[in-house]
Amino acid sequence: MSAEAYRVRGPSAIGGDPRRFWNLARTLAATDWKVRFYGSALGYLWSLLRPLLLFGIVYFVFSRVVDAGAGVPHYGVILLLAMILFFFFSEVTAGGVTAMVDRESLLRKVGFPRAVVPLAVALVAAMNLALNLVVLAVFVVASGVSPRWSWLVLPVPFALMLVFATGVALLLSALYVRYRDVRPIWEVVLQALFYATPILYPIQAVIGHSQTLATIALLNPIAALVQESRHLLVGGMSLGEAMGSSALVAVPLAIGVAVTWLGVLVFDRMAPRAAEEL
Repeated sequence: MSAEAYRVRGPSAIGGDPRRFWNLARTLAATDWKVRFYGSALGYLWSLLRPLLLFGIVYFVFSRVVDAGAGVPHYGVILLLAMILFFFFSEVTAGGVTAMVDRESLLRKVGFPRAVVPLAVALVAAMNLALNLVVLAVFVVASGVSPRWSWLVLPVPFALMLVFATGVALLLSALYVRYRDVRPIWEVVLQALFYATPILYPIQAVIGHSQTLATIALLNPIAALVQESRHLLVGGMSLGEAMGSSALVAVPLAIGVAVTWLGVLVFDRMAPRAAEEL
């Protein structure tokens, strides 16, 4: 028999008890959340101050110096929304890369569903997202944005961003167990995604240069979700309008589903051997 046949099979990715799986994920996330701010004088306020300080700098540069938001209604609001969503994606995926390796001692000693580890990272990031959305809500009111019925639909793109980010985190954490080059590569990819996504600049500026370029940019699921969230929050161009065709909206959605499913499959295959390969 092959060596693979003698290899001990460890815990699976999800396990057979969904209730135990979610309880473990919540417990691990709550522990990480408390440990993150242990000994900090400002505690949870850092989750609010960090994006606000960065937003203030970026807003000053791109609205006062570069004038990137000229003629765009509520540019500050859509800039803050885009930054919050991208930083959420970045936090989930960057934390997911090393999640399994950081928990190496726990994985070697305790048998539990392995997907709990990257999922806990996503839940902690979701807590930060919730706090940042409170800040966004205050900023929306202060900016005089009129209430819209479309606000009721905003949880949909937020939830899709959570699912997509978690799928990418599963893929990266599984690959990093075997290939340690994944971390520096992903750091470069995140930087490229930040500038390739219409965050600092509105999609109208890209369309002004080339509709084809705008359509290509919005094939990125992150860019697509950011654009649709902006539309739901303050109005303006919907994702379909920005892409030049409502039918094209299915493309970034399909890409997001495919990448998420790939992440689940790869992680599920790696999970039983995780402790052995660490």
